[in-house]
Amino acid sequence: MTADIIITEFLDKDAERFLTNKTSVFRDDQLAFDPDKLCSVAGMARALIIRNRTIIDTRLLDAAPHLAVIGRLGVGLDNIDMAACRDRQITVIPAIGANSDSVAEYVMTAMLVMMRPVWNATTAMIDGTFPRQLMGQGCEIGGKVLAVIGFGGIGRNVARRASAMGMQVMAYDPAFQPEAGLEVIAASLPECLAAADAISLHMPLTDDTRHMINAETISQMKTGAVLINTARGGMIDHVALANSLRSGDLGGAAIDVFIDEPPAKDALDMFRGLDNIWLTPHIAGVTQEATKRVSWMTVEAVAKHLSLG
Repeated sequence: MTADIIITEFLDKDAERFLTNKTSVFRDDQLAFDPDKLCSVAGMARALIIRNRTIIDTRLLDAAPHLAVIGRLGVGLDNIDMAACRDRQITVIPAIGANSDSVAEYVMTAMLVMMRPVWNATTAMIDGTFPRQLMGQGCEIGGKVLAVIGFGGIGRNVARRASAMGMQVMAYDPAFQPEAGLEVIAASLPECLAAADAISLHMPLTDDTRHMINAETISQMKTGAVLINTARGGMIDHVALANSLRSGDLGGAAIDVFIDEPPAKDALDMFRGLDNIWLTPHIAGVTQEATKRVSWMTVEAVAKHLSLG
């Protein structure tokens, strides 16, 4: 099977139909997990449309000599060999901003859940207990300090929502730029970690940010602080995180991204038995609305690049 455009992961059906009305399209959501098959069908493709599970490496690029553009249904690019794409003059188009609202809402939800964990009262209530005193130990987020680690588009979106709910916002970003009308304190990473009641990660995964949250940096955080990661899985040492949650040094954590997705069997065993951890399958930026925005932004950009009209 050959096609002008190959789609390896899910997208909005109407957006896919937009492309099939213009050119030949082959979609198989299992291609992300089968690099051999992807290489075998990519020979005539001028475009690939992918999410984060599809690995774009030199082997695939060599198998796709006509490839001109890669549409990324999302923003992270660590699954793409960008240097190899540049060498081959292949344009990579991420859907910047299209899922920002969904991620920001997830972060705010996670923060509220972890600071006031009434969600785990249901079983006790059904069993006939009435854990009012225990459940009444939660905190309001108004007046609390949020540290946004990485002040790009999504980080700013989170900061706006947190500020509107009465939080004081600090931010660490080597390329920090203030935003008019948004009161944010620029600070170093150690300053942010020491002051924050909640910490939200929004940095790209690089050699510098890999395991930036580890036993040492966790020890710099406030006792009872909440950690949220919607960025990349490699940024956190999960063993150190689990130890801090189990000891009570951290109050809670919400993790939406993992080094391998899906994680290998038993890869998350360090979190077993903890009731202050929220693990979700990389869905912070995946809502009905975000899927439509991401899909349409991507297919329209790819169609324009290929001059499909």
